[in-house]
Amino acid sequence: MKSILLLLSATMLLNTTKSCAQESEYKNDNFKINEVSVTHKPDLGITIWVIAVHGTAGKTTPTKVGQLDGAPVLGYVFPTSLKPTDVGFNQTDGIVALALTSHPDFDDTPLWDENNDQIFDNDGIIWHPHWVILHEDKRVGGGLSVKQFKKADETVVLPPTNPGMPMYMDSPGYPVTTKSHTIKVVVPDYRMNNRIDFNYDGVTAFMKVNTSNESLPMLGVYEVYSVASGDLSLPYKVKN
Repeated sequence: MKSILLLLSATMLLNTTKSCAQESEYKNDNFKINEVSVTHKPDLGITIWVIAVHGTAGKTTPTKVGQLDGAPVLGYVFPTSLKPTDVGFNQTDGIVALALTSHPDFDDTPLWDENNDQIFDNDGIIWHPHWVILHEDKRVGGGLSVKQFKKADETVVLPPTNPGMPMYMDSPGYPVTTKSHTIKVVVPDYRMNNRIDFNYDGVTAFMKVNTSNESLPMLGVYEVYSVASGDLSLPYKVKN
């Protein structure tokens, strides 16, 4: 894990420097991290995950492009030291991350109706959570992508709430709220193997879906806007 983090840290820092010159239309204070925290509430059996930014958290959402291929995704992401098996995946290399995302071109939470309109496939733009496994990917500007697998690979285990894509991704349905400078998500202890002793970091990023080019990842990180620690060292610990 440590060697993976060091490698990803160097890649992300390099590409963050590069992306300063690229500045997408979404790069603004709404993604400039001021503070991150994960707090355990033992009386409720939950953790509360928070990213605080300089601007208004969640205010900026992607512009719809009208198709899945090339669809933009924005994310507030918590890389962690959790094991894949803690959140329902099989053991595999990579970093377990909880990503809070928005993407108007598609809906990847088929079990959940985030905008409460009785339609379950039209609310991808509403900020919602995913567990993902991230790994180094030099094919994209941000240096990371969600780990993929072949559909016929019988060794792969996904949680039953996964969206059915050939990636290490889950759609757990935890409640996400945005207010002023913060975006928050509540995670029940039992949904992550009752682990409350992990390390974490905070990242904001621009991602993009690819369904047409086999030389690119299905979901890659193209720009890293902000890293809470500055070096992806996962220095933060869960507070009580």
